[in-house]
Amino acid sequence: MTSSHPVIAVMGVSGTGKSTVGVLLAERLGVPFEDGDDLHPPGNIAKMTAGIPLSDADRLPWLDAVGASASAHAATGCVIACSALRRAYRDRLRAAAPALRFVHLSVDRDTLAARMAARIGHFMPVALLDSQLATLEPLQPDEPGITLDASRPPGAVVEDALRGL
Repeated sequence: MTSSHPVIAVMGVSGTGKSTVGVLLAERLGVPFEDGDDLHPPGNIAKMTAGIPLSDADRLPWLDAVGASASAHAATGCVIACSALRRAYRDRLRAAAPALRFVHLSVDRDTLAARMAARIGHFMPVALLDSQLATLEPLQPDEPGITLDASRPPGAVVEDALRGL
């Protein structure tokens, strides 16, 4: 790690394990964890619950809230779960928190669908998986971070994240 107080966004489509991996990573690093889902305004949650994909107009205020949270933790470090599906979204997050690094969790579609179908109490329906996959722009080599196969056990993914960052 380049910083003793890393600011990390665990990113990817729904069902990749962002929250699970994020909590474990934060524990290992001794920094707070924040779930970006908790920063969505009620209107976004209502749309997704109804199976309606978010537009950029819906996402931008949410991304600003995620960026502000990451920025607020710049001195102490944090891990935040956030889909950050497009490069433009990640650029927006980094504009607010320049030290932000990404851990992109990648999982095949069938595994994602099975994970999402098995979740209880989450607002994101499996019906939105294909729209998320269509929106996803994978982390690029010039972006700060790594891409990991998250079909493996969360502990193994965290170990790879710690080595890769």
